[in-house]
Amino acid sequence: MARAPARCDWAGERELDVRYHDEEWGVPTHDDRVLFEFLVLEGAQAGLSWSTILAKREGYRRAFADFDAARVARFTVKRVERLLANPAIVRNRLKVESTVTNARAFLAVQDAVGSFDAYVWAFVDGTPVQNHRQRLDEIPATTPGSDALSKDLKRRGFRFVGSTIMYAFMQATGLVNDHVRSCFRYRELGGR
Repeated sequence: MARAPARCDWAGERELDVRYHDEEWGVPTHDDRVLFEFLVLEGAQAGLSWSTILAKREGYRRAFADFDAARVARFTVKRVERLLANPAIVRNRLKVESTVTNARAFLAVQDAVGSFDAYVWAFVDGTPVQNHRQRLDEIPATTPGSDALSKDLKRRGFRFVGSTIMYAFMQATGLVNDHVRSCFRYRELGGR
């Protein structure tokens, strides 16, 4: 029987978590729709486990127009009320309303900068930050980069974008490589 590759401990053994770790987490992302998806999901995760959000991801895709920011930006108060009754997502009023607010702010960034991709990757000079962590307990909750991104997003009207949430966003979308050195994905994603 083949031995499982070494992974970051947080991946656990649940198939959904392992697949997310192995295929998505830390992969540099340059697609605005995917960046909006992670902005929404990381904000929804605040106070909850990431496993909970992964289990609801398909529900979020259906509820939020497959993360089409232009469509979400047009959601009405009536649509938000319907979403608050949807068990396929986290039914927190502030989080649901912030998704609509953030879609509008997201579009404003696209108009101002050309793409959300260009905007967010400027915070790491266009290149993933390669960290060299040995253990999960060495990974910080925030960094000066996530502080700066959070502050600028808030200035632009985004909500649920605190520094901790933004660092998780940066990790998820590959702006930083925080796979531990013993994880097979560390080197695959540029770690040395």
